[in-house]
Amino acid sequence: MSEKRKDNKGRVLKDGESQRKNGTYDYRYTDNHKKRRCVYAKSLTELRRKEADIQRDLADGIDYAAGEITVSELVDRYMNLKRGLKQNSQRAYGSAINRIHADPFGQRMIRTVKLSDAKSWFVALHDSGIKQNTIGVLQSVIRPAFEMAVDDDMIRKNPFKFKLSDVVPADAYVRDALTKDQQDRYLQFIRDYGHGNYYDDIVILLGTGVRVSELYGLTCSDINFEQRYIQVVRQLCRTAEKPYFITSPKSKSGVRRIPMTDSVYMAFRRVLRARNNVKEKMLVDGYSGFVFLDKDGGPKVAMHLENYMRGMQAKYVKLFGNALPNVTPHVLRHTFCTNMQQAGLDVKSLQYLMGHSNASVTLDVYTHNDFESVEKAFAQIAVNL
Repeated sequence: MSEKRKDNKGRVLKDGESQRKNGTYDYRYTDNHKKRRCVYAKSLTELRRKEADIQRDLADGIDYAAGEITVSELVDRYMNLKRGLKQNSQRAYGSAINRIHADPFGQRMIRTVKLSDAKSWFVALHDSGIKQNTIGVLQSVIRPAFEMAVDDDMIRKNPFKFKLSDVVPADAYVRDALTKDQQDRYLQFIRDYGHGNYYDDIVILLGTGVRVSELYGLTCSDINFEQRYIQVVRQLCRTAEKPYFITSPKSKSGVRRIPMTDSVYMAFRRVLRARNNVKEKMLVDGYSGFVFLDKDGGPKVAMHLENYMRGMQAKYVKLFGNALPNVTPHVLRHTFCTNMQQAGLDVKSLQYLMGHSNASVTLDVYTHNDFESVEKAFAQIAVNL
C-alpha cells in the first residue's frame, strides 16, 4: 500500500490536494465541463473550505470557475447581449458601466459578492455624495447582469435582488407645482422681460405637459388646428457627440394626442406665423418641417430653453428676489399634471396625456395637492356623504 501524502506539518492530504514548495496549497479537480481546474490557498483550512464549496457547486450544477469572472466582466457580457437601446438609455448605461469599471468593487469575483456586500457598496456610494437616482441606474444594469449569472449557473443567488429604497434614502429634488398665482406672475414676467423668444414655448409646455424634447420634435404635420390637437410621436434630442437626432418617445405610451386649449392654440398660431419668416435649413434623420426654429433656421433643442429659463430665473431673482420657485421645463410639465388632476380629470385620462406607462408615476411623482385644493374637492363630495 502506498504511503499517504502529508504536508510539512504531518497532516494527511486528500486526493487532489498538494502542498507547494513555498508552503501554500492547491486543489485540482475536474469541472462539469470535463476541464481540469485548480484553486490555491495559503492554508490547508482555507483550501478545504474552497473544496467544500466546489463539491457543493459541482453537485448542484454550479460552474465554480465561471464565478471567478469579475463584476465588470459580467456587466460587459450582459450589455453585449442587449439590443435596441435608445441613445439616451445608452448614455445613461454607459456612465453606469464606466463607474463600475472604475470602482474597486468592479474587480471583485462575482461568486464572492454577498447580499451584505452589495448593500454596503450602495451605501458607500451614497455616502460619497452619489444620489439615489444615479445608484438606481447602476442597479438597473448590475441586477439583471447578476440574474443572468444565476440563470447560467455561475452563482447561486443574485446579491442585488433587493429594494434600493430600503438601503439608500430618496434624496431627489422635490419639484413643487406652480400655484395659479405663480403661473400668472411667471408668464407675465417672461412676456415683459423675455424679449418674446420663448414665451409661446413656455405657454405650450404649461398647457400640454409635453416633455421639452417632445415639443421640439413636433413638425408642422403634427399640429391639427381643425380638430385642435397635437400629435406626439417623436423626440428631438441633442448630445455633445451628436448635435441632432430623433428618438421615439420614452415608452409606447408616449405616442399620444393632446387637445389644445385656447391659449395653446393661439401660441401655436403665433409660432407658425413667426416660423414663416425663417428659412428652415435642416433635415434630421429624415424629418423636416420642425415647428420650433432658432434665429438661424435650425430646430430648437431642450438645451436652448433650459439655458434661457436659467437666465430668466437669475433675472427674476435680481429684480424681485426669491418670490418664485426655480422654474424649469419639467416644473411646467409637473404643473400641468397637477392642474389637470385638481380640475378633476380622471387618472387614466391623465396618464394618457402625460404619456406614462404606469399610473402610479402619474399620481406619485407628478401631482401635488395643497390644503386649498383638497378642501375644494372635499366640499364637492361632502354633500353626498
